[in-house]
Formats: sequence, structure tokens, C-alpha cells
Amino acid sequence: MMDPAFLTAWTEFAVRWLHVVTAIAWIGSSFYFIALDLGLHRDRKLASGADGEEWQVHGGGFYHIQKYLVAPERMPGDLIWFKWESYATWLTGFALLSVVYFHGAELYLIDPQVMELAPWQAIGIAVGSLAFGWIVYDLICKSRFGDDNTRLMVALFVILVAVAWGYAHVFSGRAALLMLGAFTATIMTGNVFWIIIPNQKIVVADLIAGRVPDPKYGKVAKQRSTHNNYLTLPVIFLMLSNHYPLAFATHYNWLIASLVFLMGVTIRHWFNSRHGRKGSPWWTWGATAVLFLLIVWLSRLGLEPAPDTTGAALSPLEHRYASAAGFDEVTGIVQSRCAMCHAREPGWEGITTAPKGVLLETPEDIARAAPRIYLQAGITHAMPPANVSFIEPEERAAIARWFRAAEG
Repeated sequence: MMDPAFLTAWTEFAVRWLHVVTAIAWIGSSFYFIALDLGLHRDRKLASGADGEEWQVHGGGFYHIQKYLVAPERMPGDLIWFKWESYATWLTGFALLSVVYFHGAELYLIDPQVMELAPWQAIGIAVGSLAFGWIVYDLICKSRFGDDNTRLMVALFVILVAVAWGYAHVFSGRAALLMLGAFTATIMTGNVFWIIIPNQKIVVADLIAGRVPDPKYGKVAKQRSTHNNYLTLPVIFLMLSNHYPLAFATHYNWLIASLVFLMGVTIRHWFNSRHGRKGSPWWTWGATAVLFLLIVWLSRLGLEPAPDTTGAALSPLEHRYASAAGFDEVTGIVQSRCAMCHAREPGWEGITTAPKGVLLETPEDIARAAPRIYLQAGITHAMPPANVSFIEPEERAAIARWFRAAEG
């Protein structure tokens, strides 16, 4: 029978893989259609009545694409809807959030030095904030304030900065950036589920009934699609940030996240301008580089000292790991083989903060990281990298025996 830690690790891997695959599908189709729409030739009078056309070549074949402002005279019977890419990405992302951050709330979601929370409280705030964020965003977009796209985008940026600051003062640094990514991704999928697809269905229903569709539905859908276009790259950064303490383990993690949203604008502006045949605004490269260098500087300036958890109470499960047979032996192994990097002040040259924020200096640290130690150094040879600290096979076996004894 496989132990729970083994199954949990593979569940996380499978869900993460599925999430990445669906995200590639969504982002790929989104970027493609934005580029297609911007690149259409609209200076040609087409017999079909279409607004624009584009010829493309790919995979040895040629494609002739036409876009109608509202719809063609007759609705085709094999209309393809692009929606499940978005839905599947959000569903798998929420599943991954649940498996890693909700299931491991005490380790990943909560930082007692930021805010004392019970797991149910932290999870409630996390889930509630996602719903609240969509409602506020949607109401602003639908208000008269949202009629001005530039004004609306500035307001959205201000909201995202405020949310980044708020998350950083509620959750652990790692969770704060990831939750900001989930907050933004929820808005993006909400746009697809509640606005873009329903509006398109209204247009289709009008055409089938012989009515002339109202162009406003296409206009609103285009606005939300544009928002998604500019939010995509920052979301990817935020989802990757949990692997890099220099992004999340700093006093200025919320400000770093805010600047990433500006980078998303500058990068997408260059591509959108190129695709729209409006030239190449090379200044965006310089602006992006400046923003990135500012992020690097802030990460160094605001490095947080690793939390001192010595003497902090262990959870019942962590106490079981600390009381299991072989714990003293494993503590000696981990402190001698791993703690030079996984320390509050790492002693390994070139490492300024503990990799992935994992601390392995004290017995308490080791008890808290028991499943990760077991998986990374007990039953696999993932750690230390290239076995630079020369951990012996007998020591790995001791780690595995200890963990299995604790699991019973």
C-alpha cells in the first residue's frame, strides 16, 4: 500500500500538469485570436460582407479567414465555441490551489508572523476574496465609469495594487502572490463565463430567430477580451512566483506584483501594435527592462529574514513526526547535509535565501517539513542537488524509516 505522502505528491503533479496543459490551450487561443483580430485587412471590400480578412499559412496549408462585425447572414451549423479552455484552466487551477494551499494551509497559506489564522479562516478569506473580486470588477465594468476603457484600466490597476497589498498582510508571502494570480485568473474566466460566451449566445439566438443582433454585445465582449489579453502575462508570473523566494519572500512582494502588471501592459502593447500593423513601439522594451530591474532591486532591498519558528508550537501531525522513532538520527542527517542552504542565513555561496523558503535548521523545522524531506531526500535523490553534500544511501534509508514510522 502506498503511503499518503506519495499519493499526495503524485496527485499534485497530475493536477499541476493538467492545469498547465489547459492553460497553454487557453492562452494560445487567446493570443492567436487577439493577433488575428488586430491583423485583419479591413481596407478591402469583400463580397461576403465581412469586416476584414486574413490569409495565413501553417503546417503546409493555407487558411483564408474572414471576420464579421456581428455575424454572417446565415448561421453555420458547425460553429466552434472557444470556452472550455478557459473553464478547464480555472477548474484545474482551483483544484491545484486546494490540493497544495488549502490542504497544506498551515505550511503554505498561513504565516503567523503576518496574521494569526486558523486554517478554516484562511481558506474562507481566500475563497471569499475570489468571489468578491469578480463582483466588484464586474459592477465597475457595467457602470458608467466603465464606458471609458482607459479610465477603467487605470482603476483596475489600482484595485490590483490594493488587493496585492491586502493579500501580503493576510497570507504568507508565497500564498499572497499566488492568491493574487488566482484573483486575476478568476476575473479572466468570469469574463468568459458570464460575459463573452453569454453575449455571443444572444447574438446567435437573434440570428437564428431572424432578428438583427445588437452590436453592443460584441462591443462589451471585446472589452472584456482585451482585459484578459493584458492580464495573461502577469498571471503566469504570479503562478511561477511560488518557486522563487526572491519574488515572494520580501517586504515589497506586493509592490513587485504590482509592477509585473505594468510589465504585462508594455509587453502586450508591443505585440498588439505589431499585429495591428501600427509599427513597433520599441520604447516598450526599454520600459519593460526598467520595470524588471526595479523588481530585482526591490527584491534585494526588501529581503525578509527567515522567520524564527524556534519554540513555536507544532501541530499534532508535526508533533507525531518529532516523536517518531529515528527522529534524532534524521535531525542530525538533515542538519549536516541540508541546513547549509535551508537556513535563515544560508551558508552556501550564491544562495541568499532558503530555496523555496524551506527551513531545515532546527528539530521543529525538520518536523514541519517531514513529508518534503521524505519525498525529496528519502525515497528519491532529488535533494541535495547533484548530491553535493554527499548524503549516503544509508542516510536516505533512515529518513524513509523515520517517516514511515511516524505515518504508522
